[in-house]
Amino acid sequence: MDTQKIDWYAFGDIRDASRVGDYGRVIHRARRMVGLTQGELANACELSQAAVSRLENHGTGSYNMTTLASAAGALGLPFELVGLANQDTNGHLPVERREFLAAAAAATAKPLIVTGSVSVPAEWDNSQAASLRTATASYRRLDATVTSRSLSEAVHGHLRLIQAIADLAPNASHRSQMASVGSEAASFAAWLAWDMADHGSARRWYGSAIGAARGTGNALLSAYQTGSLASFEADTGNPHEALRLVEHARRQLGPDVPALAAAWLSSIEAVAHATSGDRRACDKALVTCEQRAGRISGSEPVAWPWIFAFDERKIAACRISCAARLAPAHRMRTGDETMATALTGGHDKQRAMLTLDIATRRLADGDIDAAFGLANRALAEGLRLRSGRIVERARGLRRSYLSPSPPTTVREFDEKLHTAYL
Repeated sequence: MDTQKIDWYAFGDIRDASRVGDYGRVIHRARRMVGLTQGELANACELSQAAVSRLENHGTGSYNMTTLASAAGALGLPFELVGLANQDTNGHLPVERREFLAAAAAATAKPLIVTGSVSVPAEWDNSQAASLRTATASYRRLDATVTSRSLSEAVHGHLRLIQAIADLAPNASHRSQMASVGSEAASFAAWLAWDMADHGSARRWYGSAIGAARGTGNALLSAYQTGSLASFEADTGNPHEALRLVEHARRQLGPDVPALAAAWLSSIEAVAHATSGDRRACDKALVTCEQRAGRISGSEPVAWPWIFAFDERKIAACRISCAARLAPAHRMRTGDETMATALTGGHDKQRAMLTLDIATRRLADGDIDAAFGLANRALAEGLRLRSGRIVERARGLRRSYLSPSPPTTVREFDEKLHTAYL
């Protein structure tokens, strides 16, 4: 079978395994499809049969990137389906300039690793960038359940390592690969700063990510980083800047915008309009978001491998966020089914934020006990995960409720807030 002619994205089980990070399952399924035994794949990769068996049964844990890349190459799998960066027809990764290095250095106060502490590899290949990119993806998966403060220290060290290795890249092409890796890592550092309610650092890191991607020829990466900053601005109360950034991201993508990218940007636009109190524009953006999401083909690759697939849960979450931000007189209705769908995700921090949005809606409806019952649970998660973003949103909810004699649920909430030393 000619593996180069297989449309691997057409197979739902492979796409699903890839999206949850079960790359061993992707390799197992692909191997069976092309008719190879574990021993035959092992021989092609110069591995033992036991090593291939371990690879296929590794679940969603950390992988040896060299082994993973070797197996994917032997099977003709696109590298992004196993969490690595795809190559072009010349065997190179997409070309990006090395703007990340100076921007990242300015954004962190910690000293850089000195160049002499890393040895120049005898042969520089794609594995350096691929391994570092996969490390970033692993940190992103940990974000669901690990405190941002703990992750931030590790990610800043990861960024300094990226800089140090990039300094040793032998030519412009490989330095550009490292800029792409750095852009993705800087964007995640921005997200962590955002979660810690350190908005100044978040903006600087997003600026680093955008600077690394700008002018590289990879419009998708540049648009993703611009859209990420737009999402941050919409969430932190700067809707006009968010809308400007969304339009800029769209211009970067041009007329042939992938459906997933279009849906995601429309969801950010909807939240920005809700934040500014424009119900009509918010509704229009939500309709556009749903229309674009409906055009996402089952065989279409994920437009941005750095985010999860845009699905019904994402749309439901967007509707809830919009409803919470609109003024009571203009607030849209969100049914129980929408709320249940939005809360099915496995990301603890995101679920807590959505719970606070639902609590905001309950409070606007006058159901004080239900609102602060939900808020209490969300705040407990925020304190457990030491998320400044969650705690600040909880404080905002409390400021919106004024009563000289609050009920028990509110007093319990106040006690939690008073002990929130993050």
